[in-house]
Amino acid sequence: MFIGCHLSISKGFEAIARDAVRIGADTFAFFLRNPRGGAAKAVDPDDIAACREILSTHGFGPLVAHAPYTLNPCAARPDLRVYARDTMIDDLHKLSVLEGNYYNFHPGSHVSQGADTGIALTGDFLNDVLPEAGPSRVLIETMAGKGSEIGRNFDEVARLMARVRDTSHLGVCLDTCHIWDGGYDIATRLDDVLDEFDAKIGLSNLYAIHLNDSLNPLEAHKDRHARIDEGHIGFEALYRVVTHPKLSHLPFILETPNELPGYAAEIQRFRDELKKRGDA
Repeated sequence: MFIGCHLSISKGFEAIARDAVRIGADTFAFFLRNPRGGAAKAVDPDDIAACREILSTHGFGPLVAHAPYTLNPCAARPDLRVYARDTMIDDLHKLSVLEGNYYNFHPGSHVSQGADTGIALTGDFLNDVLPEAGPSRVLIETMAGKGSEIGRNFDEVARLMARVRDTSHLGVCLDTCHIWDGGYDIATRLDDVLDEFDAKIGLSNLYAIHLNDSLNPLEAHKDRHARIDEGHIGFEALYRVVTHPKLSHLPFILETPNELPGYAAEIQRFRDELKKRGDA
């Protein structure tokens, strides 16, 4: 099992890899720039080399970089869509120094234009961005459906993917809190949810999972993450996610409201249960 959490890259790639090892992670997520926008730091080749050495030595799985929250690929204003495109392309160019990793993004909010227009605009956005993906794969994140978000259900994600001309560098990141808040009961109907995902999107297109509990009841459409076992989904349901034979090979990223000690405890809890129950 590859499991980790969202970590800060403020001190560089080597430092973030060392933080991951220290808390028992073998994957992690990170922003290449401030999550609220702004310029990204230049990549230091020596820093990258040191990071690669740590990842190789400790057997890390794929990493999952995250686009800034400020990007809205289907914004009504053309200048905001251009900003989203240019920022993501710049991030992908920087991520290319670490080959074979993922870059997930929120597909955007249509802001009163309607879901059809939002899906069309984000599809056009992906057709511009994906040729710049290099060795990385861009992942559409499943959303909770708050406000005017697109990607609020599997149908909308499938419609968005259908608008992309070349999907060879495209995939999906499933967020457990988001789909729960979106109405998918992974606590009692996980197999049914995965069957629906497979029928509409294809499990072969699923590359990563954000592993989060939810502060909200099923189908709340609010997107408020909770620590593992402190929400409405619960540890047992999330343990079934990480051990499910159709999912267990994927990188699992915790985005729970924690500091490093809290993440270390959550990671260790999953690892301990794997050993205790013989699922490792």
